[in-house]
Amino acid sequence: MKLSAIRIFLMFILPLFVSTSTAQTNAKEAPYLYVLGIAQDAGYPQAGCFKPHCMPAWKNMSKQKSATSLGLIVPQSGKKYMFEATPNFPKQFYDLEIQAPSSHYEFAGIFLSHAHIGHYAGLMFLGKEAMGANSIPVYTMPLMNQYLRTNGPWSQLVNLNNISLQLLSNNKPVALPQINVTPFLVPHRNEYAETVGFRIVGPNKSAVFIPDINKWEDWDTPLNELVKSNDYVLIDATFYADGELPGRDMSKIPHPLVTQSMTLLSDLKTQHKNKVWFIHINHTNPLLDTNSKAYKEVTEKGFNVAFEGLELSL
Repeated sequence: MKLSAIRIFLMFILPLFVSTSTAQTNAKEAPYLYVLGIAQDAGYPQAGCFKPHCMPAWKNMSKQKSATSLGLIVPQSGKKYMFEATPNFPKQFYDLEIQAPSSHYEFAGIFLSHAHIGHYAGLMFLGKEAMGANSIPVYTMPLMNQYLRTNGPWSQLVNLNNISLQLLSNNKPVALPQINVTPFLVPHRNEYAETVGFRIVGPNKSAVFIPDINKWEDWDTPLNELVKSNDYVLIDATFYADGELPGRDMSKIPHPLVTQSMTLLSDLKTQHKNKVWFIHINHTNPLLDTNSKAYKEVTEKGFNVAFEGLELSL
């Protein structure tokens, strides 16, 4: 009886322990995205906003939200990256440090999507007046690359070797340890440079990050197909619904409404809706309030609202 019990343990029970241990190790070593900010460029509350929807965050700092940014952490290579350099860079760089300490992780670069203030203005903290960084790789598309090289104060960062500009190309992957990052052009207001989203592919899963885009119909990629073919889709949620900005014709504002995005994706199965994370949320957007009717509507329909500290394993 004892021998039989030992055989059963060796044949059936022990492999389960080994399998579980291996899965936990793989999960721990897998690269992952770490959400550092979810708000629109100006953060929440927005400067100069003293209306009822902003006042709770002025009175309680715990309610404040940083501008949209992602960390990318790769344990096996000991490297960490950021997507976007926001005006909240000091806090976000600290949050990334807490999550992936510099004693174990090299800060290996920043990917920029476009030239609006919430996405690149944080580069100023790499300069001699602040961090005095040394040749931090900054990945940019051609027009953005040229803009930073030829316009102060950003050109000083280049000239003093605080940053090292790395050129991106549309739909051309950048190979990082365990990760491929592919920029792709999307339609948006391009006053100074082009706008891209990013597809971030790890050993197990893929994520798409599109913080800013015009209406979905202006793009040649169907949103529902994008969702089906990836594991996480973090998309522009600047405004929730029509009427959010009194006196403005919101059909002319170059962002898809959250309600429009949900309608486009309404026929998807729940398993696909669960992949969607709304991000880049304006200070007027009720999704910033987890107790709001809008937040409840989004989650009840099977979608998600991004939050700071969210981890998405790749």
